[in-house]
Amino acid sequence: MPRYDVRSPHADEFVNHEEILDTLAFAEAHKDDVELARAVLRKARANLAPARDHGAALSHREASVLLACDDAQVNAEIRQLARDVKQAYYGNRVVLFAPLYLSNYCVNGCLYCPYHAKNHDIPRRKLTQDDIRAEVLALQDAGHKRLAVEAGEDPRHNPLDYILESIQTIYGTRHRNGAIRRVNVNIAATSEDAYRQLKAAEIGTYVLFQETYRRTCYERLHPTGPKSDYAWHTEAHDRAMAAGIDDVGLGVLFGLEGYAYEFVGLLMHAEHLEAVFGVGPHTISVPRVQPASDIDPNAFEGGVPDEVFEKIIALIRIAVPYTGMIISTRESESMRARALQLGISQISGGSRTSVGGYAEAERPHDTEQFDVSDQRTLDEVIGWLMDEGHIPSFCTACYRAGRTGDRFMEFCKSGRILDYCHPNALLTLAEYLSDYASPEVARKGWATIDAELARMPDEHRRESAAGFLARIRNGERDFRF
Repeated sequence: MPRYDVRSPHADEFVNHEEILDTLAFAEAHKDDVELARAVLRKARANLAPARDHGAALSHREASVLLACDDAQVNAEIRQLARDVKQAYYGNRVVLFAPLYLSNYCVNGCLYCPYHAKNHDIPRRKLTQDDIRAEVLALQDAGHKRLAVEAGEDPRHNPLDYILESIQTIYGTRHRNGAIRRVNVNIAATSEDAYRQLKAAEIGTYVLFQETYRRTCYERLHPTGPKSDYAWHTEAHDRAMAAGIDDVGLGVLFGLEGYAYEFVGLLMHAEHLEAVFGVGPHTISVPRVQPASDIDPNAFEGGVPDEVFEKIIALIRIAVPYTGMIISTRESESMRARALQLGISQISGGSRTSVGGYAEAERPHDTEQFDVSDQRTLDEVIGWLMDEGHIPSFCTACYRAGRTGDRFMEFCKSGRILDYCHPNALLTLAEYLSDYASPEVARKGWATIDAELARMPDEHRRESAAGFLARIRNGERDFRF
């Protein structure tokens, strides 16, 4: 029987099944112990101000006690603390991005994904480099600066050389004031050498979802294809970080397995990366199973009710305060609004999950990976975010200034990242307002910028930001702190 070892290179030891079961048993035994829950919250609250050296405010076992607790007052305190932690580390800014699907060719047999090899109902498509340029131009003309590249796993149709060429095409495509400044990559687990090549291509974050941390469930849901190798997949982030990619993203697909098990596994994975590399996950995503071609979410028994889903989001924010938390357009406008109040710091906007969807006037559905619940345009999302009290941000400054990995975490965990993120968010919002916004959103946006600038506590930084904003209004671009 594998033993639990947070520093082990082996998946079955750093996300250990027996440790998860013991944790769940402990949480179940103490779910009515309100005093214990309050003690855990006091510990988390003590770390509310960004600290010098902590990587996580709570252990996976402590967080599981809070997840199991049904006390209404404790749950209210969890929600408030999550809001406070998000504000302390990231302020009221929300980073925007869009997924770009390059190809839906895939050799895997994943039972929850419409791209699985046996699905003959979905048309297969792969973008050419000319197609990619057209997609990038459409995304730039909407106002995007940050993309997440997605592709199925298929060594013949989607080899690494194709991914690398596509990244080069994305970075090299410019239109008027448009430019994609950061390309994050969400592709299948690969070798350390391949990760070195992705690092050399100047990717931002390497994102790979575990889907499910329970090995037996994982192997049942991945019956065929290279993704069926649980250890190869689960240990991918270690190989990526060993290859020099110091920003990696985690996530599970909630709904495939019991949510409490997945919650523990996710936190254990974050603890492992922190213990081994001194850098936990740059992002944690929280997708839920959604309808798609050949996929019925009701076929899976792990469905997560909205109220529980919101609590999971809040507890991840409390337990891993430094991480960027992402929610996609899988979720409705109302759910995304609530999630933003509980710790989410990044969202997609104006997203299309089909291969080649952005360059077409009408949203195509035939090659979608999942149904998009929030189908608003990017401009509508930006206006909505400001109405909700958030600052929309297209900032990529940390990546481009070398503040990644342990350097980013040094700033984030000490609370100094706000000195950069807040003014940079205002500068990138000003670019959007000048180049792409509708008149109504532009009016809201400049009023938001003026109000936020007035509240900036550092006089020197406020004056510098005001100077950059004036130059943006006069047509100059790409300033950053």
